Amino acid sequence: MARRIAAGAAYGGGGIGLLGAAAVGVVLAEVQLAKRSVGGGRAPVPPRGDGTYGLAFGHTGPLRLGLLGDSTAAGQGVRRAGQTPGALLASGLAAVAERPVQLRNVALPGAMSDDLERQVTQLLEDRTRTPDVCVIMIGANDVTRRMPPTQSVRHLSSAVRRLRTAGAEVVVGTCPDLGTIEPVYQPLRWLARRVSRQLAAAQTIVAVEQGGRTVSLGDMLGPEFAANPREMFGADNYHPSAEGYATAAMAMLPTLCAVLGLWPESDHLDADRHEGMLPVAKAAATAAAEAGTEVTAARGPWALLKHRRRRRLPTPTPTTEPAASDAGGT
Repeated sequence: MARRIAAGAAYGGGGIGLLGAAAVGVVLAEVQLAKRSVGGGRAPVPPRGDGTYGLAFGHTGPLRLGLLGDSTAAGQGVRRAGQTPGALLASGLAAVAERPVQLRNVALPGAMSDDLERQVTQLLEDRTRTPDVCVIMIGANDVTRRMPPTQSVRHLSSAVRRLRTAGAEVVVGTCPDLGTIEPVYQPLRWLARRVSRQLAAAQTIVAVEQGGRTVSLGDMLGPEFAANPREMFGADNYHPSAEGYATAAMAMLPTLCAVLGLWPESDHLDADRHEGMLPVAKAAATAAAEAGTEVTAARGPWALLKHRRRRRLPTPTPTTEPAASDAGGT
């Protein structure tokens, strides 16, 4: 199904459904109900995390990091800039590279994949500040608002292609597993999980084909949310808390560093960690079912499936908080 969705996007198809309009409509209604049932709090406006991180490493020659996507990429649910995914990734990247990192976050809460064109244009409007690497986190709103999956991945494919053409490396955090939302019960939990994973697999196929890498977010937060809801949920009891975002960022950081040649692990495959070279569609489906899995292009129709070792993110300090002079509007 993921390959059909990706092919439909490539050849202009728009009518391929994941489970059919009726089923997705039911999932949509249940997810919206879940948002109200989980707590009813209101998420604060995401704090602005734009700026320079890792100033302890100097002020010249910074790496440029761009962040695009929806509320997850924006960091909705936390109150401090240093708790947002962008700040966490910028701090971690600065620590590994031992260089300052300039972060520009153009993500928009509520955005679907059709907003990526605007976000990419905004990020690339200043040609003197083209990002070295970009992170895209998108997909949940595409599912809950019933965007046809072929359209969804077509927009993502175009965004990755534009960023790669501009010279930026790209890492995509694929659609999270909506089946982890606790108030969604069976069989709707199964439907939500299947819809989310099919979209995540299709996103992986098109992103890898355009020269990007992907990291499956999947149900990564599900077990932690179930065991520690007060710690892992944010103020609105729906979006992740600071701990939840740190979990996701810690999973993406190794791939973010690897794509820049900064991670100590190479792309050498480790059979003991169930890594391997698979057809792209097979790798995409496998990654969608196992959170934290990286997929990157190999040769021809093949892709590398990696499970990179995670490292704990550095705690943001005053030297890694956004510099006031760099915190501009987006």
